Amino acid sequence: MDADQPSANKPESSRATGALEESSAVSITEEPSAIPRLFSRYMFVRVVEQIIFVTAVVGAVALGLGITDYIGEHRYVAAYLLAYVGFRFADLLVGEDPDERKPIGSGMTEQVLSELPVLILFAAAPFERTYLYGGEPAAWLGALGLLLELAGLWLALGSRIQLHFFSSDQSGRERMVLVKTGFYKYVRHPAYAGVLLVLLAWPLVYGAWIVALATLVIGSLIAHRQIVADEKVLQARFGEEFEEYRRTTDALIPSIW
Repeated sequence: MDADQPSANKPESSRATGALEESSAVSITEEPSAIPRLFSRYMFVRVVEQIIFVTAVVGAVALGLGITDYIGEHRYVAAYLLAYVGFRFADLLVGEDPDERKPIGSGMTEQVLSELPVLILFAAAPFERTYLYGGEPAAWLGALGLLLELAGLWLALGSRIQLHFFSSDQSGRERMVLVKTGFYKYVRHPAYAGVLLVLLAWPLVYGAWIVALATLVIGSLIAHRQIVADEKVLQARFGEEFEEYRRTTDALIPSIW
């Protein structure tokens, strides 16, 4: 799942724990033993770049084979993708401000790797439908998937806009506050819930039940891990105020979780 922000203005768990520990280049002349590490890191980055390139090539081939015709015939798939692209760009505008102290491009490899499960999800759902079931999914499944996606987008973007609004002072500077109103009145991590809905909606559009179940299980595990990490920071920052808030609210789903 794309990153969520907890009910306070703070870095996401992935950003808080994924900060680069090394900020300077390795000096080969002063530390010969650094050569294998540098080579391994270089090769790792190059492998990731090649994976992205191959993915782009496959996409280009699919375009040449008539993917536009397919999208035109499957309006729910087209609507989902259009809404998802809009969500990714909107998330850049309402998400957390980047750390200006970090150089541009720092952590890019980690960011790319964090997106690989999403790419796998987008490939797995149509693969399951094509090679396991064949035929077209029911129209009501496409409509249900699109409805869940729109609900998830509304929840994820709305909660982040609300978080940014309450955590900014009159000068526009960010401050760390515990937001307990709006979406956060009902669940502590509405953006996580929204992103999970968006991702779960994709296999439903195709009627890919195996991928849908895997998305639900894996997504829930990832969300749980991020929530635990986030709430440790919130507990340390707000103490008893957050503890009382946690006792009176659920994490993702009201009255369930």
